[in-house]
Parts: sequence; C-alpha cells; structure tokens
Amino acid sequence: MRRPIVAVLALAAAGLAACETTQPVDPVVIPADPAVVFEPIGRYDTGLGESAAEIATYEDGRAYVTNAAENALDIVDLADPTEPALIERVSMERYGAGINSVDAKGDVVVVAVEADPKTDPGTVVFLDRDGALLSSVRVGALPDMVTFTPDGRYVLVANEGEPNDDYDVDPEGTITVITAQPFIEAGTDGATTSANEFVRTVDFRAYDPGGTRALPAGVRIYGPGATPSQDLEPEYIGVSGDSRNAYVTLQENNAVAVIDVATARLVRIDALGTKDHMVAGNGLDPSDRDDAIAIANWPVNGVFEPDSIAVADLAGGRYYLTANEGDTRDYDGFGEEERIKDLELDPTNFPNAAELQSDEQIGRLTATVVNGDVDDDGDFDFLEIPGGRSFTIRSAKDGRRVWDSGDHLEQLTAQLDPDNFNSNQEPDSFDSRSDNKGPEPEALAVGRIGSSTYAFVGLERTGGIVVYDITDPTAPTFVQFANPSEDAGPEHIEFVSAGRSPSGQPLLLVSNEISGTVAVYQASVPGSAER
Repeated sequence: MRRPIVAVLALAAAGLAACETTQPVDPVVIPADPAVVFEPIGRYDTGLGESAAEIATYEDGRAYVTNAAENALDIVDLADPTEPALIERVSMERYGAGINSVDAKGDVVVVAVEADPKTDPGTVVFLDRDGALLSSVRVGALPDMVTFTPDGRYVLVANEGEPNDDYDVDPEGTITVITAQPFIEAGTDGATTSANEFVRTVDFRAYDPGGTRALPAGVRIYGPGATPSQDLEPEYIGVSGDSRNAYVTLQENNAVAVIDVATARLVRIDALGTKDHMVAGNGLDPSDRDDAIAIANWPVNGVFEPDSIAVADLAGGRYYLTANEGDTRDYDGFGEEERIKDLELDPTNFPNAAELQSDEQIGRLTATVVNGDVDDDGDFDFLEIPGGRSFTIRSAKDGRRVWDSGDHLEQLTAQLDPDNFNSNQEPDSFDSRSDNKGPEPEALAVGRIGSSTYAFVGLERTGGIVVYDITDPTAPTFVQFANPSEDAGPEHIEFVSAGRSPSGQPLLLVSNEISGTVAVYQASVPGSAER
C-alpha cells in the first residue's frame, strides 16, 4: 500500500527552538533524455543469503567475490555477464577467521583475511586466477580492505584495528604498503612472509602524546584510554589514477588520511567537519514512528563518517568522493549511541526541548554522546548524529568540501520509491531507518564513459544504486535510481569500463550483503554504442 508523503520544515535561528511549517517534498529533477542508462542484465546468486556476497572485483572475464558466510572466495565466470556462473569456491580457513576484501590485477588475486581474535595481525593472501596460493603476508589487525594500485606495483591494506568487545584490547589502526612483485613470484607454498623492505606500515604514532604531529581540530579521538594511533581506524582506500597517492577513510574518526604510496609516508589527515541540518537542502526525516515521509530541517549536525571513498580527476583538478554512511562504536565496554529523547538538552539552546524530544520530532533520532556538552554541565549544548545521508566531493589537495548531495538521496527515494523510503533491507520496513542514518549510503565507485564521469552510490538500507554525472564536480546532476527487488544491502560497487568489459559495454558489479547476490548492470548509451 502506498503511504502518504508528508514534508515538514523546521526553522530555527541560532539558539532558538524549531517551529514547523508544512511544504511539499522537493521534486527530484529526472532527466528526460539521459546520456547513459544502466540496466540489470545478470545476477550471481550464492544461494547462501546474508554475508555471502560482500565485495566483488572483476578481471579478465571473471568476478572474484568475498563469501564471508563460508569464509571463502567465490570465483565466478563472467564471460557472459547475463549468465554468471560459479567456477570454484576457495576456502580461506587456512589463512584466518574471516574473508573481508578482494582485488585482482592481471593473473593475480589478493585477499584480506582477519585473524581470530580480530585484534591479532591479519593476513593478505596472493592467489593465481584459479585460486592457487602464490604467497601470503602478515599485516595489521583486522585488514578490512585491500586494493592494487592502478599500475599494479603495490597492494594497499586498510587495517582497521578495532578493539575487542570489552574494549580492553585496542590494536593500532594502520595502512600496509606491499610491493607486489616479490609476493607474486615468491611461491612460498603456504608459508607466511614476515615484514621486510617489501612490506611497510604507515601508522599514526606521530599523533600520540609526545609525538611530532598535532591532529587537525575535529578529528574524533574518543575510545576509552586510547591513544590516537589506537583510535584511528582505517576503513576504505581510494587510489589516484597515477598511483601516487592513497586516500583512506578513518570512518569513526570522521577523517581521511592521505598517503604517499611509493614512500609509504603519511602526508596529512583531513578532518571532514559536520553538516548543518538546519541549512536549506540539508533536511532529513528523523522519526521512525510517524508512518510518513517527513523530510525537514532540524537543529542537529551530521557527522559524515564515510565508508567508501573514490578518487577522480575532474574539471579543476583531483577530487575524492565519499559515501557518508556513518558508524558508531557500540561495544560491551563502550557505546556512544543514545536517542535524543533520552538526553538532557541545554534549556537556553533548546527552550522547547520537550516538544523536540517527542517521537514525532527528533526524540527517536540516534545521536552520538561523544560531543555536545561544551561546558561540561551534564546537558547537551548541541547535537550530533552519525552519518551525512549523502555523498560528498572534496578537493584532494586539501580536503575542502566542494559539493555535497544534501538531502537529495532521501528526496529522490521519497519520490521514486516511496514504499521503500528509509527502509531496513527488507519488504514492509517503510520509514524504519529514519531515526538512524536514513538510506545509509555506503558503496561508492566512479567511472568514465565517453567524455563524462559518473558516480555510483549504493544505499545500504533502502537498497539500490543512484547514478550522478559528476563531470562538473561543483554541480553534479542526477541520472538514475535503480532498486531491483531481488537484491538487498548493496555493500560494494565495481565499475568495469567498456575496454575491460566482456560485453564491450561498461558494467557495474553491485555486491549485496543481505541477499547474497551480485547484480550485473550494463550501460546503454542512447543513439550509440558508447559516447
């Protein structure tokens, strides 16, 4: 049943309470003659459901898919992208407790595997294209993402270094830079190679007390008893096209680290700041209890906390793009989430706190309690919520924000897929995630088709992908939204250019964590094979 679409705009001056006025949901401009359209043409279904298809990469007619449900790597024949077929399922149990990431270059596949416990050093495994072992190497704790540089010379690993559940063991977060060729040629037959001149570690110890660097203001360091080197948690890596620099999301810390790859040197850390949800175009729906689409401005600040990151050379220079999922720490030993209705709000800054804290307004909205009590008097002077519900384009030179999608992801799903608005990865869950990150953009990729560059954003909760033309990074335009009912929980997107594609047309491989499927989309360009 189609539910009502309602929009409320809450207005506030600094230090004043919000007041409500009704206005329609902003219309989404749908291009009448899109330059490119992506359509699902095939699907690899593991048949195993949740966690069985989290990351997929493509190389030379094959997709390599992380299957965390069975701690295995699925090698999939993609020579005919309309009929993906499993070639072999390669167990990763001998290398560790859980497969997290995969990438491929030429005839070599690299896989990141976490240890048991996850706070111990993990392993990166080098395989041939058929899954046979070439070599393996120890890396940092909880290797969460692995990628080749575009030139194939290096393998980069984001070692997240999460604490244990009691928060009494907290390993350092690091980035490992591996010179690939020695491990491709090693032929260790199962032996694990120790760190050497070909395995270098980028850490954050220079920011620890007594270190040589000071963290930029706004980088979130807040784990109990943690030093910055322990608290900073690398999540995802984007690499520049010339292979010179890597840009690494530090998700919980709301920051991005910039690495010089060849020297394995930390260049800088960018603090990402917050977004003001009182600004026009930055609205959000904060309640899961009103059974309506209610996109509004409210007196809260969104903490971007991006997951995926991608790098693109566009008009005006180099940029990095982030999918601002949001993530909080929730352990037995420490948690940072509270609903706003359970917080004491400063009476000067929030004079109508009782009204604001109702379930129909922002009472149900999840906030982080790490920041907000400026004067340390026990009440909150401002409110921060996890995630930006958006994707952002920033200058790679200095991290300056160039463009943010604002509330467009919620606006477009309200208009184009209202039954699944802010849903929770399953049917009949309308509005159930409005109180916590909304559509939850997580996956992100960029790709060039003809003279245009596109961004592809996966909405983990609502489902589906959103396509934007970002050729002009200061004024991206919406192209398409697609949400096939067979797929749920897009976790990762891989763009395959026409020159690499088995069909000769650009492809997207969208890995769906909840449904355990990899959807294959193909681009069609009206009027030509490809511009």
